Amino acid sequence: MHNPWKLSSEDLHKLNCSYTVEEICQQPDMWQEVLNILHKEKDALQDYLRPILAQDNIRIIFAGAGTSQYIGDILAPALREKLPYRIESIGTTEITANPQQYLEKNVPTLLVSFARSGDSPESIATYDLVEKLVNNVKQLVITCNENGHLAVRAKQATGGYVLLMPPASNDRGFAMTSSFSCMLLAALAVFQLDNWEIVEKNISHLIASGRAILTEERGLPELAAKKMQRVVFIGSGALRGAAKESRLKVLELTRGRQVSIAESVMGFRHGPKSIINDDTMVVMLLSDNEYTHMYDLDFLKELAGEVGRKFKIAVFYPQPCAEIEQLADYTYAIDKTDFAWDSDAYLAIAYILFTHLFALASSLAFGIEPDNPCPSGSVNRVVKGVTIHQYDR
Repeated sequence: MHNPWKLSSEDLHKLNCSYTVEEICQQPDMWQEVLNILHKEKDALQDYLRPILAQDNIRIIFAGAGTSQYIGDILAPALREKLPYRIESIGTTEITANPQQYLEKNVPTLLVSFARSGDSPESIATYDLVEKLVNNVKQLVITCNENGHLAVRAKQATGGYVLLMPPASNDRGFAMTSSFSCMLLAALAVFQLDNWEIVEKNISHLIASGRAILTEERGLPELAAKKMQRVVFIGSGALRGAAKESRLKVLELTRGRQVSIAESVMGFRHGPKSIINDDTMVVMLLSDNEYTHMYDLDFLKELAGEVGRKFKIAVFYPQPCAEIEQLADYTYAIDKTDFAWDSDAYLAIAYILFTHLFALASSLAFGIEPDNPCPSGSVNRVVKGVTIHQYDR
């Protein structure tokens, strides 16, 4: 297993980070396995989805909790741009507590559930609530655990389909890393199976990009060693979901020692910019959309021009650019020349591999154990302490 810090097995064990390092760094290999799975199942998936998507007024809901919700937050805007369906991302945490506000009884619905373990109480509750409250519903479960409650239930149900991710993507560490990117990549491909050659090309290029990121350390440990008090992640559209996932990884793996937030480029000026002090790092995830990119660049120039600026700026962007390199303290360009479809959604996966590495490096810099960053048990790998109440309305 490659790791950017060349830590020995003894060091990995001593720092209690073996799982997290392995699961972050295995992601390009996992993406290849996802491609293999999709190749085997694409005909069955198309047979399942075609009659569902042919329905008038079909509603597609991407649902998950925490990191799994951010998969939908990336997918929904990216897919709405290309597909003629009503597509939404709604957290299972929201549906469970307020089903009457989110579910529509007489609208045909495809619920796509994302789950690492499939044992989160909200995921199971959402599955049951949709079955109970929506007249015409089909459920596609994308999960990393074939033995989880969600996978078992969907396999037994009429109208259900379970798409299993590679077993090794069922992360054993605290944070969702390879499970996140595998489920995101699989769902992105599932809704473009009619363009299979493009899917193969894009995933193959993403794998190459991921391997390049892992072999180019690019000063990440030094950046994390600054132990900035606050980290801000900024991205628009699909990349706002990527910013949310990046924020959560930093917050989780540093046990809150680094306060992190996520916002859109346009939204950040409306109050959230107040978080910036001298001990802040602003991380911008730049769009490949030509129009959106203009707003990204405007705001980067604004940040770089702040009088007396001491805070740091890190930028991830889709093509080499001398101007960006001059404006930011830290830059990395993803070569996306060969991406042919929804590049921001694919770019999100590449960017997040980098931010996963940064979160891990920050965790180690703060002396936190990445595999178990919350030893008190107040936050857990699979959420605990949730009582699911009967919904009888």
